[in-house]
Amino acid sequence: MKKLVSIKKSKSGRSHGKVVVRHQGGYHKRYIRYVDFKRRDNEEGKVISLEYDPGRSADIALIQYADGGRSYIIAPHGLKTGQKIESGKKVSVKNGNAMLLSAIPVGTVIHNVEITPGRGGQIARGAGVGAIVAAKEGDFAHLKLPSGEIRKIRLTCMATVGTASNIDHKNEVIGKAGRARNMGIRPTVRGVAQNPRSHAHGGGEGRSGIGLKIPKTYAGRPAYGKTRRKKKYSNKYIIQTRN
Repeated sequence: MKKLVSIKKSKSGRSHGKVVVRHQGGYHKRYIRYVDFKRRDNEEGKVISLEYDPGRSADIALIQYADGGRSYIIAPHGLKTGQKIESGKKVSVKNGNAMLLSAIPVGTVIHNVEITPGRGGQIARGAGVGAIVAAKEGDFAHLKLPSGEIRKIRLTCMATVGTASNIDHKNEVIGKAGRARNMGIRPTVRGVAQNPRSHAHGGGEGRSGIGLKIPKTYAGRPAYGKTRRKKKYSNKYIIQTRN
């Protein structure tokens, strides 16, 4: 759908010419697909096609609405071409339908979950993942996320019923170095094999290892143990951590 795509400009992990993310570069030409994470309110649509999106692990579906408008959504597992899906406050709990968490029964598997009402889905968007509505208490639903974390999400947030598509993505093997380069993945060199100026683990004679130092990133920040900020704003919403 030409109106819903644009050419992705490759930045190769650089900002103002400086490398800010290593091991990136050499992408094959790609298009960005504009995916609707918010889902139209009180609209019924028909699935025209299921498509591949190189920018994400899950597949996407092209939806046509009654007024002629079209949009891409993350395709749930089991969605078929020609199937009708809905979104809104009073729709049935059916695979692909989007609704408020307040209307979704406990025990339902969902994906594309909003964190802030009206902002669009941000949780559980990867291939084959889904969050479970574990409980409801007050103004919040308790969701068990794919990581194992149990988190409070407001009942006024939208979510889509079902599991995200392409569940076999985790079994995929890249197969050869050339394909990795086409995907924009450049070679990775171990820190202990580098010079001390290039990496916090570098230097030493022979196979020295990292020694008694705490494992660090190449920029010198700690990479071991609890690295989450102690006063992060979302701590109050986490009931059980993923660890």
